[in-house]
Amino acid sequence: MNKSISIAAVVPAAGVGARMGLNHPKQYLKINDKTILEHTLEKLAGVKQIDHTFVAISKDDAYFPELDIEHLGLSRVDGGKERADSVLNALKAMSANPPKWVLVHDAARPLVEPKDIEKLIAHCISAGEGGILASKVKDTIKRGGQYSEETVPRDQLWQALTPQLFIFEELLHALDTALKSGAIITDEASAIELQGKPVRLVEGRSDNIKITTPEDHALACFLMSQQQKSS
Repeated sequence: MNKSISIAAVVPAAGVGARMGLNHPKQYLKINDKTILEHTLEKLAGVKQIDHTFVAISKDDAYFPELDIEHLGLSRVDGGKERADSVLNALKAMSANPPKWVLVHDAARPLVEPKDIEKLIAHCISAGEGGILASKVKDTIKRGGQYSEETVPRDQLWQALTPQLFIFEELLHALDTALKSGAIITDEASAIELQGKPVRLVEGRSDNIKITTPEDHALACFLMSQQQKSS
């Protein structure tokens, strides 16, 4: 890869994980002997194309300083009220010496495979446009409220995953514009889409799950043990 291309990673990790019913953020749950966040950051550290990683942490987060991650050479920035605010804070923190590309990855996706991240980077840089890891929808999808009203064709449906990779200037502008307009931003791709910019879909492993519920955590523990056995 061209060494002149710079990539910074952003990990928004200021959430509280309310759906877990915990008294601490979900990213500090353990999988084996490490927290979810430690696993995630170590996965990113294993991708040689990433030059530096910024972690957006709540100002009153007392757990982050206790992590064994000093060797990873990370930068901490203040997180915001919502995910998009945290990412935007990180982008502004790096704006004095901005990278060409920014890769954003969920703190609660510790199962991502570095090979998938490398594939996303290769596809996006080759095309010169942003993109996201995604997996094709496998289940039958229903639309409705209390009752099913219709079955939605799934041949063109994808589940959005992370990382998501975009040109720094385009993502900074898209997030800043969207937040100022009050738009609902659920991921970086949704902000880019509002600008009419292309978002490539790069197929990734479907076991790159986001840990949101206790059931997810139990599944992640099992999947992580399988990953470690095969590595």
